[in-house]
Amino acid sequence: MTGVEFLASFLTTGELYGLRVGSTLDEVDRALPHPFVDVVGEEGAWLRRDYGLVEFAFNPEPGSGSEWVVATVTVQLHRLASDEDLTRAWARSTGVDFPRYTSWEELRDELSRTHGIPELKVTDQGGFLQYRAASSNVSVLVVDDGGEERGHRVGDGDVWSLDLWVPFRAG
Repeated sequence: MTGVEFLASFLTTGELYGLRVGSTLDEVDRALPHPFVDVVGEEGAWLRRDYGLVEFAFNPEPGSGSEWVVATVTVQLHRLASDEDLTRAWARSTGVDFPRYTSWEELRDELSRTHGIPELKVTDQGGFLQYRAASSNVSVLVVDDGGEERGHRVGDGDVWSLDLWVPFRAG
């Protein structure tokens, strides 16, 4: 699978390797055979698992005592610009082949060929444009700075990251 196909699927479905908000740590372990680093918050209040390209944030499942569940997922696409080893390692362990850079235009074109294209709300984030898909709870952050050129960093018009988030719901 190409990286842009993978990203379009994530943006459309809100799922990454079958994982979504509420998936357990055990489910993440089974779905992603890739090295990672764990960081645990003070007093075990949260867990962040960093796979290099993808980061998962976990919170304890209410009422379970110790079961970690996914709270957010971020695809840190900008990291590929300066780390070709990460690109190759990710392709070997997951079967998803990413280029060093992915432009918003490439992702938008892939979305146009995808079933169930989400409606996107665009907001200016000061140097970035954010495209939010409420239907999947995924947002895309795109570099919006004409002075940024590709090199060891992504350039203007390139995707910086994708985030799976949970909207706030008043009780």
